[in-house]
Amino acid sequence: MSIPLIQKIRLGTYITKKIFTGDKKFPLVLMLEPLFKCNLKCKGCGKTAYPTEILNKRMSPSECIEAVEECGAPVVSIPGGEPLLHPEIHIIVEELIKRKKFIYLCTNATLVKKRIQDFTPSPYLTFNIHLDGLKQRHDSLVNAPGTFDKAVEAIKLLVSKGFRVTTNTTFFYGETPESAEKFLDFVSSLNVEAMTVAAGFNYEKAEAQDNFLTRDTTIELFRGIFKRSKGKGWKFNHSILYLDFLAGNQDYKCTPWGNPTRNIFGWQRPCYLLNDGYASTYKDLIENTDWSKYGRGNDPRCDNCMVHCGYEPSAVVDTVKHPLKALKISLEWKKNPAR
Repeated sequence: MSIPLIQKIRLGTYITKKIFTGDKKFPLVLMLEPLFKCNLKCKGCGKTAYPTEILNKRMSPSECIEAVEECGAPVVSIPGGEPLLHPEIHIIVEELIKRKKFIYLCTNATLVKKRIQDFTPSPYLTFNIHLDGLKQRHDSLVNAPGTFDKAVEAIKLLVSKGFRVTTNTTFFYGETPESAEKFLDFVSSLNVEAMTVAAGFNYEKAEAQDNFLTRDTTIELFRGIFKRSKGKGWKFNHSILYLDFLAGNQDYKCTPWGNPTRNIFGWQRPCYLLNDGYASTYKDLIENTDWSKYGRGNDPRCDNCMVHCGYEPSAVVDTVKHPLKALKISLEWKKNPAR
C-alpha cells in the first residue's frame, strides 16, 4: 500500500484516541462537495442531473472551513462536480493546509493546466485524478473524446512540478481482469503515488443504469485483478484489509459516518452515495440519523455496495484495532494476492 508515513501516523493516532475515549461514530474522511457543477457528463454520475440553478450554486470558503472544523476529520476529500470550476478552490485548499488537513482534490484534470499556478506542492495536498480506463473506455464513460489524453498530460505535469498525485478509478460492467491489468500497468508507469479503485455505485440519476456491478460480480472482478498484481508494483491508496474485503475475504459492516458528506444543501444523510435528506449540523447528522436503517440487509439500495466511502473506515479501524491481523494478511498477499 502507498499511504505516506506521516499520514499513517496521524490517522493511527487519531483513531486510537477515538477508540480510547469510547467514541463509536467518528469521521475519518470528510467528503466536501463545494459545488455540483461539472464540465463533463459522465455516464456513471448522478450529480450533474440537477437543474441549472442548483448547478450554479457553490459553498463559500468560509462555509467549507466551518464544515471541516465542525466535523474534525483528519482527511478531506474534495469531489464535485468539478472542484477546479470553483473560482476560490485554491483559497479553500490553502486554508485546509494551514489546518494540517490531508486534502484529496478530486478532478477530471481538464482544467489542471489552466489552474496549476494557483497551487503550491505540499505533503498535505494530493491531486486525485479521475481515470476510468484506457483511452477509448475512459472517453466513452465520460462522454468526451480527448479527456483521457488531457488527464494523462495533467498527471505528468503535476508530477513534474512536485505535487502528490493519485488516481481515482471506478470499474463498471464490462471491465475484465485482463483490461484492468493493462490499465493499472499504464497508470503505474506514470509514477503516481497510488491508485484508488472502486466498483460503480448505482446512482438513481445516473445516465447508464446498465453499467453497474452486483456484489458477486464486484468480488469476482477484483479477485481476478488482484491475482494479476503479483510482482507488478501496483500501489493502492487503500488499507490491505479493504482490498481483502473487495476480494471477498473480509466481511465488514458499512460505517457511513466514517466518511460524512457536506455539500451545498447541508450534511447529507446517510452518506455520499445515498440522499435521504440533509442535516443542518454535523452533530445533528450523527445524533439524529437512524443508522440502523442502512447497510446490506437493511436497505436494498445498499445490497450491492462495496465502495470505499462506506467500507474503508471499517477496514481502517479494524487495522488499528488488530495490527497483527493486518500484518499477517499483508504478508500473505505478497505471496498470493487475494488468496
